[in-house]
This record gives sequence, C-alpha cells and structure tokens, in this order.
Amino acid sequence: MAAFAEHPSTDAYYVTTPIYYVNDRPHLGHAYTTVAGDVLTRWHRQRGEDVWYLTGTDEHGQKILRTAEAHGVTPQEWCDRLVEEAWKPLWQHLEIANDDFVRTTQARHTDRVQEFVQDLYDKGEIYRGSYTGPYCVGCEEYKLPGELLPGAGEDEKLCPVHKRPVEWLEEENYFFKLSAYGPKLLEFYAANPGFIQPAAARNEVLRFVEQDLKDLSISRSTFDWGVPLPWDDKHVLYVWVDALQNYITAAGYGADPERFARLWPASVHLVGKDILRFHAVIWPAMLMAAGLPLPKRVVANGWLMVGGEKMSKSNLTGIAPTDLTSHFGVDAYRYYFLRAIPFGTDGSFSWEDFTARYTSELANDFGNLASRAAAMVGKYYDGVLPAAAAHGEAEQAVADALVRAAEEADRRIGEELDFAGGIAAIFEFIKTVNGYLTAQEPWKVARSTTEDDRARLATVLYTAAEALRATAVLLNPVMPAAAAELWDSLGAEAALGPLADQRIATVADWGRLPAGALVTKGDILFPRLEEKTAS
Repeated sequence: MAAFAEHPSTDAYYVTTPIYYVNDRPHLGHAYTTVAGDVLTRWHRQRGEDVWYLTGTDEHGQKILRTAEAHGVTPQEWCDRLVEEAWKPLWQHLEIANDDFVRTTQARHTDRVQEFVQDLYDKGEIYRGSYTGPYCVGCEEYKLPGELLPGAGEDEKLCPVHKRPVEWLEEENYFFKLSAYGPKLLEFYAANPGFIQPAAARNEVLRFVEQDLKDLSISRSTFDWGVPLPWDDKHVLYVWVDALQNYITAAGYGADPERFARLWPASVHLVGKDILRFHAVIWPAMLMAAGLPLPKRVVANGWLMVGGEKMSKSNLTGIAPTDLTSHFGVDAYRYYFLRAIPFGTDGSFSWEDFTARYTSELANDFGNLASRAAAMVGKYYDGVLPAAAAHGEAEQAVADALVRAAEEADRRIGEELDFAGGIAAIFEFIKTVNGYLTAQEPWKVARSTTEDDRARLATVLYTAAEALRATAVLLNPVMPAAAAELWDSLGAEAALGPLADQRIATVADWGRLPAGALVTKGDILFPRLEEKTAS
C-alpha cells in the first residue's frame, strides 16, 4: 500500500488566476499562470477533493477604453470580441478545465461590487479627497515617485514595468482608509507565515507595509468606463478595486450564501509578481474592512522573459501560445513551462531548450517507454497483458520507486506548488522504469523457449505496463491528452474505470492493472520533431 492517504476536507479547494486585461490577445505569460492553476486543480481533483477553478477577464478601466476607441468600437464591443475570439478559445485549446469564467462587465459582478463598496462607505471606510500623482495606464496603477525611472526629458518619468512615461493625475476622488490597516496586516502576516509565497515575495510585501501605507484612491472621475459608485455616479470605481472583487462575486458573495460559504475563503490566489501588492495588501485590507475572511494563500509566479524584459504585448515581446503548440503540441507546451521554470522565479523561454527537453524527456524517455512496452506485449502476448510470474528484487525496486515518486510529486505539486520538482520526481520514476527494461532485456529473454524465461518475460512486461498505469495517473494533470492515450493503450479504462476517477492516494498500490488487460500500440505519444515537421 502507498504510504500516504486521501486528503479529506470539508472546504472546497478554490483556486483563482488573475483576471486578465482584454486590451489585447493572450500571450505566454497569461497562459503560464493559467496552465499552472489547471495542473494544480486537476491534481487536487485526483485527490478526491471538492475543487473549483476560476479564471476570467478584467474589462474596465482607462486602458480598455483607449484600446476600444483606437479600434473604433465601444469598450463593451471590444471586450466581447476579444473574450469570445481569443481568450476563451485559447483556454479550450490548452485543455484548461476551469469551472467558471468571470467577466467584470457581467451584472453578477457589477451589482455585488456596488454592494461591497457601499458597505465600506456606510462603515466610514471611504472618504472624499483629492489625488495628485503619477499613474501608469498600462498597469492601471497609481505609482509611488520612488518607483519611477528617469525618462528622456528632464521631467519625464517611466513606469518600471512598461518603461513608458507615466501620466500625472489631478482629480477629486474617493479614498479607502488603507493606512489604518498596516498594523493589522503585519499582525496577520506574522500569524500566517505561509500566506504570501514564495519567501522573496513575502519579504517584499513586509518591507512595503512596514514603510507605512497611504490611503488608496478608489475612484476616477475623468472617464466613465467602469462600475459607477452607488452614492456618486459621477465617479467610477478604480479598476483594481473592481477587479479584485471577482474572487468573491464569482463565488456567490451577496447572491448565494450557501455557495459562498462552501468556496470562500479561496485556497490559492495565483498572481504575477507585478500585481502582488494588490493581492497581498489592498485586497486583504478591504476584506478586513468588510469583515470577510482572508484568502489562505497568495502565490506569486515570476515573469517569462524575452531579451531580459518581461514578456508583454505593450513591449512587443508577447508570443502567442499557438506559435508553440502548432510545433510542439499542447501537452508538450503544458509540460515544458512548468518543468523548465521553477514556479515563483523569473524564467526565459528558449526554443532550443524546449526542443531539447521535448526530444530527451518526452520523445525518448516517456514516449519511447510507452511505445516499446505496448509493442512487446503485442508481439509476445498478442496484446493480452500477462500475469507476473514472480515479483523479485528488481520489480520491488520499481514498486518502491513509484511510492517515492508519488509521495514527492503529491507534496511538491499538491502542497508546495513546486511543479518543476513534482514533474521531475515523476520523470525520475520513468527513468527508473527505462533502466529496469534495459537491465532485464525482455527482447533477449523472448528468444528463449524455456518455461523459466517465458515466466520471466511475463513478469518484466507486466512490471512495465503497471508502471505506465501509474505514470498515466500521475501525468494526467500535466498532460491530459497524452495520459488519456496511454490509459487507453493499456486497456486500463475497461479494467479500472475512467482515468479521471483514479486517485493519487492509491496510485502507488502495486498490481492494480489486472492481467488480461488488452494492450494496444497506438500513435506515438510524442513524435520526433523532425517527423512532425515532415508530416
């Protein structure tokens, strides 16, 4: 039996991505976070947990307004077009199994947002004042003077993210009393050291809050593309205050108390490191003011870099995911970015590294193992999986390696969000199985007609097939299409049921795939790239 058990919980495992601006089409950076959330939630589903995965789009603000105007359409027309033609189709293409897709222009969101801020206003948490200072439309963020970079002109200042000039705002606004929550936030961080991850992100937030927070301007009055303040319709809500509330409005806040109680607080907010302060400072403070529970974890991933700069459309460095999936395939795409770039750190995309990993790890190690095991069962046993005649030290070593791989992958992916480490553990197991086959040489054993050698052949091929059964389960969250093909090739569904119903807790229970399963050699899981190109 495996050395670990199910993870029962009365709470839903609720994971969110940032909601993405629809000023342009999605690029690799957007897909990186969304795929990570998909792998995480698929993993927890295989634990047997109640899982809810939310993603969506942020559709208000000055950046959207200007983009729509530049294209000669209304902001709503622009958002509708981009969501339906670009964002939703890409998530479907990348096999993203989100449970909900929230749009901040939906009434289910805007109505609840107005109720939320009205409640804060009634409690005295919001007051009227004036704002003067720098603002980056690209970030939709008020900037602190000390954050800005020098520009070409004497008085020009640049956004540190976009490297473009910031604008100077002077307008009457409403403010949230963020400054009052500094001590409460620091107390909360101390009591919940795992709230912000990784450690570098936590340290950044601590330094920021310890420097004393300023009250937050939460409205704009110079344009009207946003959620109107319920007590003053000459102002629209600052886009970030609007956007952050998607996590509760989509969960049923103010509309479905039973659903909200099941889903909230969120288990994990996945965010890019450039929006960490919104999620780890402003959002918790607003929740405290509203008397609502805080999310359990905010996990910041790093940036995907091109030429030393953050990948973004505004910097003209945005790469479309389909540019890569058309060559490598969707499963390889999902695998590569989580395997090659440790979650939480910056990483540079490299076509050469992708090609090398595809060839070595996917085609040679994993794909070749699946192909040759199925081919030998077909050749020597007419596709009917033989029973293992004996389980010796070599077979026990494979079974023990599976226990270690499953435990490590579960801890790293399911708990630590260390996708690279978890996937590496699974592929270390694949290397072990390949080494086992190389050492046992079943193709040589098959030449013998002795009873002992026939029994040995059966044991070796059963061991390989059973190892692949477990591999299909472990890789299902990462590469669902390839795992499904492998599961089908092993005849596992007829014997064990759908792949989606398999559980992490029992994946390492050796001997689950029964003798007599019909093994077929299907298409190569990961064809060599030169063959893909030629075809």
